[in-house]
Amino acid sequence: MTAPDPVSWKVVEQGWKVVDEQGDEIGRVNEITGDPEADIFDGVEISRGLLSQTEYVPSERVVAIREGEVVVRT
Repeated sequence: MTAPDPVSWKVVEQGWKVVDEQGDEIGRVNEITGDPEADIFDGVEISRGLLSQTEYVPSERVVAIREGEVVVRT
């Protein structure tokens, strides 16, 4: 199975999978933060479950952004 193609942070949508570097799902995108006009990506807020608190992951921990998923270093 091949990995999805890389995409810009600007196309990330709420609900995309968030996975660790091993490919295990750790949550879903709740919100993406940054300045699209200046093309500055700050990070992503993830939700680990329906009743759990959201977690902010700074851009420095984002390893890759692919169609439908964000890969983060845990």
